Amino acid sequence: MSERDELLDEVWDDWRESVTMAPADLERWLETDDSRRVGDSDGGESTGHRSGRRIVRLLRTRKNDLTLDDVRWMRKVVGYVHRHLAQRPDGDVRETDWRYSLMNWGHDPAA
Repeated sequence: MSERDELLDEVWDDWRESVTMAPADLERWLETDDSRRVGDSDGGESTGHRSGRRIVRLLRTRKNDLTLDDVRWMRKVVGYVHRHLAQRPDGDVRETDWRYSLMNWGHDPAA
């Protein structure tokens, strides 16, 4: 079994649970001002926003067509989502930067 296949077997179920937004929903979200506003940035596009665009592409890629680099990115997304979920703030999160940041990474905790 190739490295890609082994890693894909390890990450696939976590990926499917972590990325809860459909590609079209994520694309619509990425067009919003809130999506562009949140996250770490060096003055340009935030890391999360850039990740969201890549996640859309991955969601539209057949499983067999994913590259090793794609699968490594999927693992990074899963790690980010899990770490960020552990930092959930108290109260209603629907209109928080915490939620918006997660949505840039394909996970909507309010859905």
